[in-house]
Amino acid sequence: MNDLTQTPEMLIGMMAARARKATAILAGATDEAKAAALRAAAASLRAAKPAILRANAADMERGAGNGLIAAMLDRLKLDDGRIEAVADAVEQVAALPDCVGRVIDETRRPNGLVLSRVRVPLGVIGIIYESRPNVTADAASLCLRSGNAVILRGGSEALESNRAIHAAMVEGISASGLPADAVQLVPIADRALVGAMLRAAGLIDIIVPRGGKSLVARVQDEARVPVLAHLDGINHSFIHASADPEMARTVAVNAKMRRTGVCGAMETLLIDRAFPEAASLVSALLDARCEVRGDAGVRALDPRVEAADESDWATEYLEPIVSARFVDGLDDALDHIATYGSHHTDAIIAEDAGVAEDFLRRCDSAIVMWNASSQFADGGEFGLGAEIGISTGRLHARGPVALEGLTTYKWLVRGTGQVRP
Repeated sequence: MNDLTQTPEMLIGMMAARARKATAILAGATDEAKAAALRAAAASLRAAKPAILRANAADMERGAGNGLIAAMLDRLKLDDGRIEAVADAVEQVAALPDCVGRVIDETRRPNGLVLSRVRVPLGVIGIIYESRPNVTADAASLCLRSGNAVILRGGSEALESNRAIHAAMVEGISASGLPADAVQLVPIADRALVGAMLRAAGLIDIIVPRGGKSLVARVQDEARVPVLAHLDGINHSFIHASADPEMARTVAVNAKMRRTGVCGAMETLLIDRAFPEAASLVSALLDARCEVRGDAGVRALDPRVEAADESDWATEYLEPIVSARFVDGLDDALDHIATYGSHHTDAIIAEDAGVAEDFLRRCDSAIVMWNASSQFADGGEFGLGAEIGISTGRLHARGPVALEGLTTYKWLVRGTGQVRP
């Protein structure tokens, strides 16, 4: 019987069973074998560039016809440069140091037992994602490099692009002698397949959602499998009174406008009431064609500023829109972030090192920055290679999740015949 005639539960069960067998093969593969497979996959991606671009053009045409917003179309779009960047990212993962088998710590007990903790793969990972077809390659490379098998379920808007990228990746992996089943793509866009993955306890070890708020909320609500996720990227840049004005303008504009549709984009600008050049800061954003929604104080700086309401402080726009308000120093800024933030990425722009260190210590976010754009919230920029996502939780992994975040550990106990009295 063809896979496409199976029920969602049967199809996911079959894929998970094949993935589990692939993990056993990966466990016996050398680090160099996994790295070589990824280098071959990167070469295959470059060779398949014409086919990938044709597939992406079909997705873009369909997405525009279905009314996808500009930010979503930007996430979906591939061109020569972006495909080259995808292949480069795969090669970067291949070049990363192996973390599987790494000894975390080791102790010798008084009875002579030697105990050590070593890093091991998580197992079978399910990744549910929207829009960005580069996730197909990023997730495949990170999972394979860390010894995990992965089941990918991309969004319907990127179906053809995902298929083309997956086919290229598998071609390179298989040619290198590793199992094709280590990287599987759910073959159809039926939403019932998402539910089947979320209910696949015992078959899939962890689910990683990457997408909009509704997708992540559904995953967190329905999953019977552990979830590694963040719900929103409501990120703040706090301009302290001591901030260098030129740096403040440059960083704020970059944090919002470099790419408005990424989860690291600034969504709220907090301005210390004692900062002397607030008007030029707000004007710089407006001149960059960013809509500014501000409180009464910010609206008084420039007639182009729109009025913000309560909902703006808790909104992830993913568009050229930013909310802005005045705060009375560090404590007020931290209180606003704690009230409205999503514990993703928050930054302070300040020349006062004491204040900045206080912010770094007290701000309870996965990524906290000083004098840097929040757009650096990215695994590649952190030197981790491609990332599988940003985790805002407090268990297992936090911040950009790359190779180490896709491992757990086990205890190894070495004895010389000891028995317990």
